[in-house]
Amino acid sequence: MKPISVKICLALSLLFITESFFAQTKPLYQLPETLPEKKVTFKEKDKDGTPFLLGTDRGLYKILGNGTAEPLWTDGKVERIIKTSARWFFLTDKGIISSPDLNIFTERNNGLPFLTVKSYDGVQKQLEQKAALLKDICADPFNPDVLVTATKDAVYLTRDGAQTWENIGSASKYTAGVKAVAVSHMPVYDRDGTITGSELVVFMSHPIYGFSYYRADAKKPAWFDVSAGFAAMPSMTQVDEIADILPVMCKDANGNRFAEVYLSQTFLPNIYRFNWKDKRGEKVYQGEEQIDTIDGLCQTGSSIAYSALGKVSLFSLVDKKITDLESYDTWKSRLNAAHSIVNSAYIPKVVCGLDTPLELSELWLLNPDVILTPWGEVANKKKAVYSSVYQLRNDNGIEKYRKIVNDNKLNSIVIDMKDDYGLLRFEPESPLLKEKGKVTVYKIDVDKLVNEFKKDGTYLIGRIVVFKDRNLAGYDKGKYAVWNYKTNSPWVGIRSYENITAEDGTVTGQKANYYDENWVDPYSEEVWEYNVEIAKELIKRGFDEIQFDYIRFPTDGLNMGSASYRWKDKGMDKESALVSFLSYARKNIDAPIGIDIYGANGWYRSGTRTGQDVELMSEYVDVICPMFYPSHFEQSFLDYSPYEERPYRIFFYGSYRNTVIGRNRIVVRPWLQAFYMGVRYDRKYYDKNYVSREVFGVRDGINRGYMYWNNSGGYYEDISPDPEDSTLSPWHHNEAAKQTRIPAFSKEMNPGESEEGLADDKLINKDEILSVWNTVLEQEDYENPGSTTRNFLMVEPFPAVNHE
Repeated sequence: MKPISVKICLALSLLFITESFFAQTKPLYQLPETLPEKKVTFKEKDKDGTPFLLGTDRGLYKILGNGTAEPLWTDGKVERIIKTSARWFFLTDKGIISSPDLNIFTERNNGLPFLTVKSYDGVQKQLEQKAALLKDICADPFNPDVLVTATKDAVYLTRDGAQTWENIGSASKYTAGVKAVAVSHMPVYDRDGTITGSELVVFMSHPIYGFSYYRADAKKPAWFDVSAGFAAMPSMTQVDEIADILPVMCKDANGNRFAEVYLSQTFLPNIYRFNWKDKRGEKVYQGEEQIDTIDGLCQTGSSIAYSALGKVSLFSLVDKKITDLESYDTWKSRLNAAHSIVNSAYIPKVVCGLDTPLELSELWLLNPDVILTPWGEVANKKKAVYSSVYQLRNDNGIEKYRKIVNDNKLNSIVIDMKDDYGLLRFEPESPLLKEKGKVTVYKIDVDKLVNEFKKDGTYLIGRIVVFKDRNLAGYDKGKYAVWNYKTNSPWVGIRSYENITAEDGTVTGQKANYYDENWVDPYSEEVWEYNVEIAKELIKRGFDEIQFDYIRFPTDGLNMGSASYRWKDKGMDKESALVSFLSYARKNIDAPIGIDIYGANGWYRSGTRTGQDVELMSEYVDVICPMFYPSHFEQSFLDYSPYEERPYRIFFYGSYRNTVIGRNRIVVRPWLQAFYMGVRYDRKYYDKNYVSREVFGVRDGINRGYMYWNNSGGYYEDISPDPEDSTLSPWHHNEAAKQTRIPAFSKEMNPGESEEGLADDKLINKDEILSVWNTVLEQEDYENPGSTTRNFLMVEPFPAVNHE
């Protein structure tokens, strides 16, 4: 008899963390050399010897009866643990690791992809193969040798116990973002509905394409999307992200075993049974919250254990009722035993008190109030206003912004210290910066500025534009420039072509119109060194945090095909370039690191267009700053009654989603739109209330801070004093009344009103969403079309500073 389903189960457990050590990807926490002996207070393993295991950022540990942790494998991070009748399997940052007995551990990565990552010590570079980020793992409940895993781009299937893996593609060939996978033999139905056999089926979820299945043994296997029966966000028609997929073992009246598939959603509190025969979802549970996370489904007898914010619950397959897992309080303290961030656990029956062991993962969900970075509390609750250095070049400008910060109950300011053209806005002390940098005539006295703002205790954030850099692109005959291999010169993106005509109207040629952008090579370790040197000097001279902007490759230009990267080392790709840079930055900057990203990349689990993958980047940075500007989304996006609440809901839902995608390893601090654009929605609704609704949206969603963007400095008209946490919004009975837990990313419950459903009077389908990524809005929608680009969630409201 084969064992019951071994799909990874995400119950919720988390670790309170106080240490602040750094490693390449977020902190490593050291165990003491000797552990104190403790009295045995519980049984740590089942009668068959199955132990209590923890998967942590530092490896795999066994929990002993005295409550201490014994290391079993410490070569990398362990994200998930599953056990089949044959072996143990572990999803790690070294790929798939397998063990027959928890003594011998071997890699099972034949056929899985790798990244080539570059490290740099200031003198020499080294190339290293790193396993690609794997998203999930699941074993077929009918055959322990059949498993699936996935990267963000593709699903991989093995039929030989992970000895070899086969790439079976994805529901989307061109859009990354796989979230969950599962595999099971499913019933084959005759025309009359009788079961005539079984077939191997692989399932996957995607943030844009929803839920899909793949008949692995069909003559021509292919992915098929299923949207019927699954919920979407209001105004959207594509299925909102499926968090987890679980094959559940069942028996019919005759004792025949078969599998049914259950699913949950990441941002909507729904559980579904997938009707395999009719190919549609059937909702079997809906929570009370407007937004919530149900993840990590795990079968235990006739129930499914699942994870939600702050709790572990059981969903009964018999009566469809929800109960809390009572035994959790008796063993949750054991999750702290390894003194490291805990990602997964295997809880034996004798400990969890259930019919089967629990395979738990995503344990950060247990305590959503704990930010899993050592700099989290430093960077948390920062409420900032942006200022260009030009505004701060004299005493009057400094006093103006001190007043703006103080009058509006803010505590931070973001200042450009290296601008969109690569100009330094201060006189550097570093020899490297003096050699390669160029200081603008609008420079500031950085020491005076720091002293003046520190009088008020203001938190200083230095913004550094990284890979868009005209100055460095021109250094030493274009040594660091993205190169045009066709013209053998620095590459610049072509915006359009126009005909050149003679006086008689004859077309004599074409003229290229270029973007006002110059880019340096993101593969260059010397480019990394230069930008990190800027960051180090700013921290040394009194700044509290570094904010990197333009952490991406160029995306715009009719001549993109001619762009080449001369610093690219063999085996590297764009993803590994960004990982290598951020890893280098993390090792060398002793302060919080933030990055700016497009709003779409904070809303969806996908790095479409830019490669800004929040899941990946969250391993290396402390703050992520999505640009959820309402004017930059498609105008029908979340545009439903009450229409004036659209800014609130974009920031409420967006900040929550971004935090969940980042697994709470980062502070999500969104940019707020404090400027007017001539789009349809702004023409009707933009005013002080528009901006205030954004503030309340962030406050009610995650309440970890925000930043105002307005390059003109017109904050007196557009912003209002920051509200207290206990202050109800003036429009509480519109949108905020739907939230019964505020902030939504919390286990704290506040009293509130509950309203069923939201109007679906505007719809966007998945194809339109993909097109939204590649265009902002039609130019005729703008009153001043020359003031913006056509890239989704990218704005240049004022030509002087091209904030994305």
